[in-house]
Amino acid sequence: MAWLSLKVLLVGLSFLGCLYPLVDFSFSGETRGQKPNFVIILADDMGWGDLGANWAGTEDTANLDKMATEGMRFVDFHAAASTCSPSRAALLTGRLGLRNGVTHNFAVTSVGGLPLNETTLAEVLRGAGYVTGMIGKWHLGHHGSHHPSFRGFDYYFGVPYSHDMGCTDTPGYNHPPCPACPRGDRPSRNLERDCYSDVALPLYENLNIVEQPVDLSALAQKYAEKATQFIQQASTSGRPFLLYVALAHMHVPLARTPPSAGSRGQRPYSASLQEMDHLVGRIKGAVDLAGKNNTFLWFTGDNGPWAQKCELAGSVGPFTGSWQARQGGSPAKQTTWEGGHRVPALAYWPGRVPVNVTSTALLSVLDVFPTVLALAGAPLPRGRSFDGLDVSQVLFGQAQTGHRVLFHPNSGAAGEDGALQTVRLEQYKAFYVTGGARACDGSVGPERHHERPLIFDLEADRAEAAPLDPGGAEYRAVLPRVAAALAGVLADIARDRVSRADYSQDPSVRPCCDPRRPACRCRAA
Repeated sequence: MAWLSLKVLLVGLSFLGCLYPLVDFSFSGETRGQKPNFVIILADDMGWGDLGANWAGTEDTANLDKMATEGMRFVDFHAAASTCSPSRAALLTGRLGLRNGVTHNFAVTSVGGLPLNETTLAEVLRGAGYVTGMIGKWHLGHHGSHHPSFRGFDYYFGVPYSHDMGCTDTPGYNHPPCPACPRGDRPSRNLERDCYSDVALPLYENLNIVEQPVDLSALAQKYAEKATQFIQQASTSGRPFLLYVALAHMHVPLARTPPSAGSRGQRPYSASLQEMDHLVGRIKGAVDLAGKNNTFLWFTGDNGPWAQKCELAGSVGPFTGSWQARQGGSPAKQTTWEGGHRVPALAYWPGRVPVNVTSTALLSVLDVFPTVLALAGAPLPRGRSFDGLDVSQVLFGQAQTGHRVLFHPNSGAAGEDGALQTVRLEQYKAFYVTGGARACDGSVGPERHHERPLIFDLEADRAEAAPLDPGGAEYRAVLPRVAAALAGVLADIARDRVSRADYSQDPSVRPCCDPRRPACRCRAA
C-alpha cells in the first residue's frame, strides 16, 4: 500500500525553537476507486437566520444560497452542544460530551484536550487510506499529543483555539473592544477581563508557529489558499481525502477587511458574513474543479450566535426562545434553547444528493462521524456507543426521518456542564433546567430547575414561547415518553466506555514563538 509523503522544507531561520516551514504537498498512492472525498466546513457562532436560504431577510450568503439550490438544505439540524470545544469533539467522535469527556471549553493554558483514547474521524479515515487535512480552529487541546497533527491529520494549518483567545496587532471588531498586542517593554493595558494581552494569537502550520500574532485581516485569504491547495494536491494523489475546515467566521473579533465595491457603510457583521460566504465559495469552486462527482461537501455550524456581542452577533431567525427572553438573559449560544443549537446545514454532492431539496429530518452534527464512515466503507470504532446516526439515506433522498430523540447538553448558561437536561422528542422539547446566557444588555437569566419539565411543541411554537399545560392531555401523554428516553440514554452512558478530559492548566503550555519578546512575538513580527 502506498503511503502519503508530506515534505516539509524547513527554511529560513529557527528562533528559539520556532520554525518557519514551507510546505510542499507531495502525495503518492493508489487509485482511489469509488471511495468518495469529504469536505466538512464548520462555521463558528453562525445563526440559523444568517443563511439567506433559511431566512428571507438575509442577503449576504450568495454562494451558500446557490449551494442550497444545487444540493440539500436541512432546517432542523442541530449542533451537539452550544459552545465550541464540546461541539467540535462531538463532530469528530460522534459522541456526546458525557461519553467523550469534553463538556466545556479548553483554555490557552490547558494541559489536556480531547482524550487520547477517543478515536477521531480523521484517525479512522487515515487508517482507511485517506489523506487527511484540517484548516482553521481546533480548540480540542494544543499541548503535546492533543495537537491536531497527532489526532489523525496529515496536514494542519490554523489557530489552535478561538481567535479571541490572544491579542493581535489588528484586533478587529469586538464588544467590548480589546487592545492590540503590546510592543516594547510596556504591557498593553487590559481593561476587560475577556481580553488577552499577555500572549499573542498563534498561527500553526503542522507543529510549527508560523505567525504570532496572527494578521486577522489576512486570515480568511490564507485559509482559502491552503484549503484549495490541499484539495488540488490531494485530488491528484490517487487517494481519497478528508478536508475539515473550521472557520473563524462568525466568531468575534470580526476582521477589519478592506471594503469592497458598494459595501461602504455596511455593518461589520454583514461584511464578515459576506467574507465567509466568499471563502466557502472558493472552497466549493476547488471541489468542482477537482472532481465534484466524487466529493461530498457538508456545511454546518458549531452553535448559535453569541448574543452578548450585540450588533456583532448573528440572527436566530424565528427561534427566539421567547419564554427565556421574558425571564432574562439570552436564549442563544451557551443555552439549550433552539437559538443555541439549531444551526444552518447544507449537503452538496452532484449526482448523489438531490438538488434544491429542503429536508425537515431531525439531524445533528453527531451524524457526521457515522455517516462519513459509512460512505467511506470504514467501520465504526469498536467497544463504545455512538450518539450519531448514519443518515446517508436522508442525504440521498431515500428517507425523510432522522432522529426520533436528541439530547441537548448544558453548555454554560445553566446546570452542570455536559449534563443532559433538555430532551427533543419528535416535535416536542422538554426542559428540566432553564437559564439564559449573558445578553447584549448584560443581563443573565436565572437558572431554574423544573421537576415537571417545561414541554414545548416546536411544530406549533418554534419561538418556544408557551409551554404545554401540565394538566393537559398532550403534556400527560408526552411526559412519560420523554422521561423514558432520558433514563434510557443515561443508563446507556453508565454502561459505556466513557472518557474524562484533563482540564488542568499550566501557563507554560501557552503557544509561544519567542518567550523573550512581548506577547511571544515571532521575531519577524
